[in-house]
Amino acid sequence: MLQNLFSTGFFDTLSRFALCMSFTWGIIHFLYYKKSKRRDFYFTFMIISMAIFFLVYLMMGMDRGKATMGVGLGLFGIFSIMRYRTDSMPVREMTYLFVVVCLSVIHAMADSLGVDCMGKLTGTPIAELAVIDVIIAGFIIVFEQFLKVETSKLVQYDRIELVKKSRRAELIADLEERLEIKVTGVKVGAVDFLRDMAMLRVYYEGTGDKEVDNKIKIKNSDYANV
Repeated sequence: MLQNLFSTGFFDTLSRFALCMSFTWGIIHFLYYKKSKRRDFYFTFMIISMAIFFLVYLMMGMDRGKATMGVGLGLFGIFSIMRYRTDSMPVREMTYLFVVVCLSVIHAMADSLGVDCMGKLTGTPIAELAVIDVIIAGFIIVFEQFLKVETSKLVQYDRIELVKKSRRAELIADLEERLEIKVTGVKVGAVDFLRDMAMLRVYYEGTGDKEVDNKIKIKNSDYANV
């Protein structure tokens, strides 16, 4: 047992696991968390990455040569029907979850290094996996850096005289002064003239506090058409 534990194949598995977790942590910490500041998804992504790696590794068996594409496609089928039963996951978070799943499956299914009967090196070298990781991380960096993130939040607005189209510039200026954000657009929803209140969806550049926004629930009737 100890001989199998300290075998070359086992340490190759640990090296692939270390490589997978290192790149996953780098992507989540420096790219995802830098903008979203969501600690709940930070925790979720890292734990899912670790769990999927060992799940796929054990499902494929210790003999990596018996790995089949059917098992991999079956795993993706399982993950495709898996969903959270709490709040719905935003598109950006779902994308990062898919990246985490892909990295874990790729590293877990990579064949162990070895030498066949002809003396040729078999398996997927660690350097090849590292190149794949760099390519994936590179694409994420490019799109995260060069695509502006536009988020929105609901605002109960008290100056309904400014919701007119003719005074849209004044409305945006007032929102920017109060909220201290760069407003890129405003949509007007329900207007209550009795209480001098209107529901606005304010679009702005930045990340915002999505964790708070997701926890604040407002009835649909309060922001109809927003």
